[in-house]
Order: sequence, then structure tokens, then C-alpha cells
Amino acid sequence: MELEVRHLRALCAIADAGSLHQAARRLGVSQPSLTTQLRRIENSLGAELFRRERTGCRPTLLGRAVLSRARPLVDGMSALVSDALAEADAARSRGPRLRIGSTASRVIGGWLSRLRVALPGTDISLRVDVSAHALLRSVEAGLLDVAFVHEVEGSPLAVPDGLEQRVLLDREPQFISLSRDHPAARRRVVELGDLAGDRWMVDPTVDGEWDGVRRVLGAAGLNPPVLLGDYLTAASLVVLGEAVAPCQPTSGPRDDMAIRPLRGDPLAVRLLLVSRPGADISVVYGELEAAYVEAARRSSGYYAWLLRHRSPLTRTP
Repeated sequence: MELEVRHLRALCAIADAGSLHQAARRLGVSQPSLTTQLRRIENSLGAELFRRERTGCRPTLLGRAVLSRARPLVDGMSALVSDALAEADAARSRGPRLRIGSTASRVIGGWLSRLRVALPGTDISLRVDVSAHALLRSVEAGLLDVAFVHEVEGSPLAVPDGLEQRVLLDREPQFISLSRDHPAARRRVVELGDLAGDRWMVDPTVDGEWDGVRRVLGAAGLNPPVLLGDYLTAASLVVLGEAVAPCQPTSGPRDDMAIRPLRGDPLAVRLLLVSRPGADISVVYGELEAAYVEAARRSSGYYAWLLRHRSPLTRTP
């Protein structure tokens, strides 16, 4: 059996409801039908995804791993439908529009504010997605005009043929977030070896993220325990000293968390603005660059890094 989005939606419903009975009601199907569907899914994967108990259903270890990948796909399909409806509605409008996509970034807010000033009267929409590949496919399909994405070093993105790229920053170092009480937080620059005994938390739904971290840790001869989850959860665990996590260097200072560069900048990404062929994105790119510099200036440690590496961004007025 080939898994489809409807199967993944059923798995998410079972996990959210905690029982087959409640999940079936939410999905509008009978419980026997949902039970049969779950059995077929598990048979196709060759393992149990949920442990049936008297109090309900709990995901197995494999089930949690599958759910972590299934949720963004289900959400992505919902976003696709929503975007298509918005596209149809916008097509009926005669005013100018700009449809922006982006992976998570500290610069989005400043970028949007600048664009609203630079492009008055333009209907500007935003879609944020953990998957750069999903955004690139949306640009290719005409659902987005531009996408601001990051490419993890060593895990190149599959940019669809014909799309145009402008590099905002060829190599952005990834810093590390750790609790204020962590011994390494007292240092201006952290050695990877200082974190060998820590649990690392990585979001496996971000394209290339887990592969990049695993590659760097392996090259350093480290094999720390790894937690997989979203970065909102990661932040709460970092504050409690339960984990350390890679983070964007533009991350602002926090009283309850330390943000530090790693010695030698082993983790890095490339920042790209991708658009459809022939599109004039000079204003869009210019405002993105200015917003990025503003965000970098708010992070004194990162702006000092840019100056040391003589980044052309530091010459932006």
C-alpha cells in the first residue's frame, strides 16, 4: 500500500484524540473503518505505530518518528489548499500583489515592514514553512513570487530548473543556545567538545538540519544523545538546562538563555532569495538585505563576526 496524505491525516487524528473512537468521530468515519486503515498502514511499514491500551492509543517510538514527519506534510497540504484559494481570490483582484515564502527567520518582521513602505498599495502575503523544498516547489508552481530560504552546508537544496537565485549570504554561521547556568556560557566562544555531554535538540522536519548536525558532530568524533523536536520546544528545554540547540546568529539576547558562536563555525547555512524567471525582485531583495543587517546589528556578537569576516553586508547603509 502506498501512503497518502489521508493516511497521514488519520495518524495525526489518532495521536491527537488519544483513541480510535474519538479519532473516528473527528474524521467522520466509523471506528472499524479507521481500525482497518491503521492496520493496513502498520502492515505497509512493517511495525506497530500505536500501542493499544485500555485507556486509549499511545504512539510507539516509531509512531512518534512518523508523526514528526507526517504533521508538517498534513499542514503543508492544508496550506497548499489555502494558498490556492487565496491565489484564485487574488486573481480576481486588479491590484499589485507580492506573495512571499520563507523558512523561519528573525528578519521576516523587519522585511515585511520595509516592503509595506517601499511598495505602497501592494497586497503582500506571507507563508512560513519549515521545508525550503516545499517553498521552492510553490515558487515553481506559481503559488509564491519569491522564497527566502536557507541551505544547510553539505545538504544542497534541489532548486527546480528555471528558478533564479540571489545569494544574500554565502555562509551564515549557526550559533549554539545553552542555559545561562551551563559552564560553557561563561565563554565568548564555545568549543564543540564542551558540549559532548549535553543532549542536542534538532528539528528533523527542517530540510538538511539533522544531517548537517550529525555530520559536524561525527567529524568531531562526538556522539551525544539527540532529541528530535521543534525549536519552540527546544528553547524551553535549553532554558531548563535539558538540552543545547543550534540557533540563528541573529537570535536576540535573552536573560534566561546564552547564545554563543562555536569555535571555527562548523555549522553554517547559505541564505538565498529564489524567484520565478524574469521577475524584478530588486526592491524585494534590497529590503531583505537591509532588514537582515538591522537584525544582525541587534546581535552584537554576530555583527562583530560579520565585521571580522569583512562581510559586504556591513557596508550596507
